[in-house]
Amino acid sequence: MTNVQNSAPAQPEHLQGSRRWWALGVLSLGLAMIVMDGTIVAVSLPTIIDDLHLDLTDGQWINSLYSIVLAALLLTAAALGDRFGRRNIFIIGIALFIGGSAWAALSGSAELLISARVLQGIGGACILPSTLATVSDTFRGKARAAAFGVWGAVISGAAALGPLLGGWLTSSFSWEWIFWVNVPIGLALIVAAAIVVPETRSPVRRRGFDVDGLLLSAIGFGLLVFAIIESTTLGWWKPIGDLRILGMTWSRDMPISIIPVVLAISLVTLGLFMVWERHRAKNQRAALLDLHLFFIPTFSWGNVAAMMIAIGEFGLIFVLPLYLINAVGLGTMTAGYVLAAMAAGAFLSGAMARHVAALIGAAGTVLVGVGLEFIGVITLGLSIHANSSVWMIAGILLIYGTGLGLASAQLTSTVLRDIPLDASGQGSATQSTVRQIGSAFGAAIMGSVLSIGLGHFLTSLSGPAGAMAEATRSSAGGVITALREHGGEEAVVRALSDGFADATRWTLYATSIFLFLGFVASIAVWIASRKSPVDPIAVEDAPEPDAVPAGAS
Repeated sequence: MTNVQNSAPAQPEHLQGSRRWWALGVLSLGLAMIVMDGTIVAVSLPTIIDDLHLDLTDGQWINSLYSIVLAALLLTAAALGDRFGRRNIFIIGIALFIGGSAWAALSGSAELLISARVLQGIGGACILPSTLATVSDTFRGKARAAAFGVWGAVISGAAALGPLLGGWLTSSFSWEWIFWVNVPIGLALIVAAAIVVPETRSPVRRRGFDVDGLLLSAIGFGLLVFAIIESTTLGWWKPIGDLRILGMTWSRDMPISIIPVVLAISLVTLGLFMVWERHRAKNQRAALLDLHLFFIPTFSWGNVAAMMIAIGEFGLIFVLPLYLINAVGLGTMTAGYVLAAMAAGAFLSGAMARHVAALIGAAGTVLVGVGLEFIGVITLGLSIHANSSVWMIAGILLIYGTGLGLASAQLTSTVLRDIPLDASGQGSATQSTVRQIGSAFGAAIMGSVLSIGLGHFLTSLSGPAGAMAEATRSSAGGVITALREHGGEEAVVRALSDGFADATRWTLYATSIFLFLGFVASIAVWIASRKSPVDPIAVEDAPEPDAVPAGAS
């Protein structure tokens, strides 16, 4: 079994002083770029579909394939970083990502754009675990909590900023710029990473490389995320849409949807992956995942909390833009500004999270943060209607974002607090995979709840509004915006908007359930951390106060 009382070695000279904070800035910018790419495309997708003359299936693949590839390869990329160096894999990931971005910007067809998104996903999978594992290995003492705070604030704030940036680039320039913008930033990051980011590797060297585990994890996690994302368009059990892939079609006339078939294959594959990883560990051979990590309470419960919180957070990010644009009638840019209140709260609270943690502990800070998120979502659910004030919504989102920043900033350090240094890469990748799957679950589950809510509230309408009910549901409210822009009857627009607001309220209540489950799991983490109050890595090699440059959080 893994020895959790691992003793962290003294930091090499190149990891000391202010240079590591510059390294954190480079890693955070790379992280922000790939997280933002997961949400920046959604707001530009209607323009892309219209410009390239794509069908709805093509649009769905463009939007979701990035997340599928990213989740499928996280464990593999982490293992490569442990063996060949995390900075090396980070730089390779940036290069692949900007290559995919340039390819996407130059794409003139669905096939080219979809393949470019695959390359972006591979690059993102290399970047994400490399950033977290490097931060975990580079920082000690109080500085470690601050660094995790920055990392958590970036990952939560960047997701909220994606729609704003995407809306601005698309409306001010063209949709290609949501991809072109990554190229100069990525090139600068490659140079900066080579200069200031330290190279770290896992000190453990075991025989072989887990190729079978690589394939099993990629297939299992990839199919799982695919099933989650596509369930709302293909049907959980009964087929509601056609799936066309590699020249083959799974028709809506089939007796069963492809989703349960894919889920079954995914679960069997992941089961085989677990058995295989246990077999390799027993024989002292290199493995992608050390299953003994899940015997550490803070790690196991922390990942449960991360999953539940991610479902709630990304479910909210999924439904709010649809509500603001379709029901309230805001433009893309104005909706982005409202959502920016959430990002502002996340960045500000993430920066001060370490000071809160110094008073009540990291696990206590997570509890406060998730509690504020829960309160914010419930308040929003009780307050929204078709004529809601954008200032009121922004104010509530600021409270929610404050909780988001506190929870995200300290949840990472809490999950990894008892993980041995030699397992930091695996631990980081596992948590990143859990978050990614949770985000996919969030969008899929809340999309289903929204669809059910629209079906419930809109089918009761009569007259012209009732005639538009199904079209409104199937377009996720897009029909309302079309009617509003083309002079549709005001009473019809109002009735459909009210129904959409009511369905959104249901979705927010469903979001709050998952946040509450995350709160319960966070209590378990807090209890586990009280039983093991000393973080051996955090207390060793604690930096002197002047080791943190002025202005660093």
